Amino acid sequence: MKKILLPIFLVLTTLSCSVTGGTAPASSSPEVESSPASIAPTDIFTATTIPETFTPIPTLTFTLTPLPTDTPTFTPLPVVDSLKARTTPDLLSCRYGPGAEYLYLYALVKGANIKLIGRTDANNWVWVDGKNKCWVNSKFLEVEGDWKMLPIVYPGIADKLPVSPYFPGPRWANAKREGNSVRIDWEEVPISPGKYEDENMHQYIIEVWRCEKGQIIFETLGTNFPFITVENDEEGCTVPSYGKVYVQEKHGYGGPVKVPWPQP
Repeated sequence: MKKILLPIFLVLTTLSCSVTGGTAPASSSPEVESSPASIAPTDIFTATTIPETFTPIPTLTFTLTPLPTDTPTFTPLPVVDSLKARTTPDLLSCRYGPGAEYLYLYALVKGANIKLIGRTDANNWVWVDGKNKCWVNSKFLEVEGDWKMLPIVYPGIADKLPVSPYFPGPRWANAKREGNSVRIDWEEVPISPGKYEDENMHQYIIEVWRCEKGQIIFETLGTNFPFITVENDEEGCTVPSYGKVYVQEKHGYGGPVKVPWPQP
């Protein structure tokens, strides 16, 4: 029994000395090392540079929507068959055509009650009803209503002037433009002095539809010469300007001949 215990005692003694007095072996675990000198090369972390990515700020595009514009609308006047009127001058000439240059038909006394049944397309003359229909200037009337509501009859059903039994109209007419002026020439048609209505009558009547400030204006011009100048005919109208030439004598009219109008 003593022989068995002695070896066991020697073994335990040897183990005790190894634990308390010996040097422990170095550990290979990196988790307990704190000195940088002891970090193995394989344990160094390499920093990787990550490139910055910039997302551009979107450009804001503003679309300006125009505000609605009020477009004026023009309502045409209603058309009426006739209007009542009264004359204001002491005597008012009623003529064969819509202008002061036409032959005189008869006179209306002040305060005469008349019936208007038509008008021209581009001036202020109105057509008077009756056995002998004739034309007066609306500025010498008191009209019960707006005379512009009357139907347009000239040119149209009321432009049939009495025909002269003695003189034809010119066979030709020419026109030449210089700026806004138009010179018109036509064939001369002489008439005898006894064929004049009075000393103020003109031998030729020229009807002109000309453009001024975007509007067509109707004029009647008179002359005793086979030419005349229309002083102002502009561009800018939706319809072309034009004209006609009549021979006038106290019994009626010869023609007309149409003017080949030079447009602006």
